[in-house]
Amino acid sequence: MRISLFIPCFIDQLYPQVAMSMVRVFERLGHTVEYDARQTCCGQPAFNSGYWKEARPLGERMLGIFQDAEYVVSASGSCGAMLKVFYPELFKGTPHEGAALAMGPKVYEFSDFLVSMLGVTDVGARFPAKVTFHDGCHGLRELGVKKQPRTLLAAVRDLELIEMDAAERCCGFGGTFAAKMPGISTAMGEIKCASALDTGAEYVVSNDSSCLMQIQGLLDRQGQGGKLRSLHLAEVLARE
Repeated sequence: MRISLFIPCFIDQLYPQVAMSMVRVFERLGHTVEYDARQTCCGQPAFNSGYWKEARPLGERMLGIFQDAEYVVSASGSCGAMLKVFYPELFKGTPHEGAALAMGPKVYEFSDFLVSMLGVTDVGARFPAKVTFHDGCHGLRELGVKKQPRTLLAAVRDLELIEMDAAERCCGFGGTFAAKMPGISTAMGEIKCASALDTGAEYVVSNDSSCLMQIQGLLDRQGQGGKLRSLHLAEVLARE
């Protein structure tokens, strides 16, 4: 199967190991992976802030890049939701509406693609640690990704998954929300961090690095970073 990776700009710049882990997992399963380095921001920050006119040129670029892709797999539930759910809204009534509607069905979040499209639950990973899982808002609420990452983690050898009480609560990042409402964002993040710490887990895992950036940043500022570290799901599944 030919898989086109959609690597959001913040992962490209700050967490490239996430993308490389995805490649290792797919190649281990025998698939061909493509990455078009022309990718830039998908336009979500501008879209969420109400600047749809400014978001459209970025979206048009992404539509062109992925127009011939068989499957587009995102390293982020948030950015994946932008392409799959919000592009049809962004381009409604424009010349690009058809392209946006055509791309939506072939866009998948990483764990959803493995479980729902490939039918894979065990990727041959081993990770001897206690982990807890954070559900990113867009992946959970817009893409319906809940069971898929847990199914994959359940098959990882020597891994113990301990659910936190606030697994589905927002971590407070929300992209531009964290910049516009820092006080509220911090308060929400502190609740998430406390819930994760209460599990006694060694790692907090998610399928969205933007959420993990928020959580890890707060943990480090609280002096708790040594107790609980963050990892993208792909980084766990890439271990052998």
